[in-house]
Amino acid sequence: MRVVAKFGGTSLGSGDRIDRAADTVAKAVEEGHEIAVVASAMGSTTDDLLEEIQFEVEPDDRAEIVSMGERTSVRMLKAALSARGVDAVFLEPGSDDWPVITNEHGEVDAEATRERAEKLAAEMDGVVPIITGFLAQTLDGKVTTLGRGGSDTTAVMLGRFMDADEVVIVTDVEGVMTGDPHVVEGARNVARITVDELRNLSFRGAEVVAPSALSYKDEDLDVRVVHYQHGDLLAGGTTIEGSFENLIDMREGSLACITVAGRAIRNRPGILADLSTALRDADVNIDAVASGMDSVTFYVDTAFAERAETALHDEVVTDESLSSVTVKEEFAVVRVMGGELPNRPGVISDIVGPIAAAGINVHDIITSATSVALFVDWADAEDALEIVQEEF
Repeated sequence: MRVVAKFGGTSLGSGDRIDRAADTVAKAVEEGHEIAVVASAMGSTTDDLLEEIQFEVEPDDRAEIVSMGERTSVRMLKAALSARGVDAVFLEPGSDDWPVITNEHGEVDAEATRERAEKLAAEMDGVVPIITGFLAQTLDGKVTTLGRGGSDTTAVMLGRFMDADEVVIVTDVEGVMTGDPHVVEGARNVARITVDELRNLSFRGAEVVAPSALSYKDEDLDVRVVHYQHGDLLAGGTTIEGSFENLIDMREGSLACITVAGRAIRNRPGILADLSTALRDADVNIDAVASGMDSVTFYVDTAFAERAETALHDEVVTDESLSSVTVKEEFAVVRVMGGELPNRPGVISDIVGPIAAAGINVHDIITSATSVALFVDWADAEDALEIVQEEF
């Protein structure tokens, strides 16, 4: 089996941890597997280097300075593996076999990188390449970087281009947990999670795998997260399944917009739960929710608008903080979903601008970590969908 193993900064944060990393790699090699290693800078080296740059610096010089952490890590790992009798070689920008190519802005040249990664994979026979994560170079040899989470990106990208069976992210967490074990009791490991679930968690603060890395995952490539103390690259942790899909979708049926207004709703604990429960008890499914300072809006299937209005009205007349409920029907929702949306500056204007230019009014916009939902009049549905499809 061919595996790309990425060791994060904490898993290489000391000599003991480097020894542990070398042991796990040597064990997998002894079992007959092809292993390529991607190494982050030891501990907080990169952040420490950045903090020391208190002077004017050119981008090229900055990249060279911050590269020193990863350059040190690969040398340490190579030495540790050699001491265990493993034939290893370290690769860094400037090496003859260096695989990761970008333009001067750090944008990956997929064609050049794939070609070099395939060549590297073909030459792995019995040799463990140890590759600096986070770093890249231009075709003319200038050092660049892949940004935050760049080592994860290096690993998953190379895993895909090297036709690996699996990418293993070795870090300081027990894979994906049901909750933060420092905050909640009984948090446990999640054995499997989809890329869609994980990207939403990642863009909302879960530091497990960089979302930019997951954009390189395809259906044929397994990605797994394990704790550095686990000791086995080939088992345990959390397996990440699936791949990102860019999708533009329009709901087939029309929606009704039901708005409940009230005085300082935002300060009324449990109001959203009460209103949602009322709709649930009335057997009304909620398609989307938008909240404001003094109102909550529910979008439901138009066929259930009257039932929903009645259920919410009962809440209004029994709750002094609520004033009134109103209904407006015949809305369409167009959703844009994709793993790259959060990394695309101006994505909202890219979607809304052309629709506005066409004279279509956008009634509401609801965003999540990786999707944008536009609500327009039902009569404008097909035109809005066509415009969005043209833009994306």
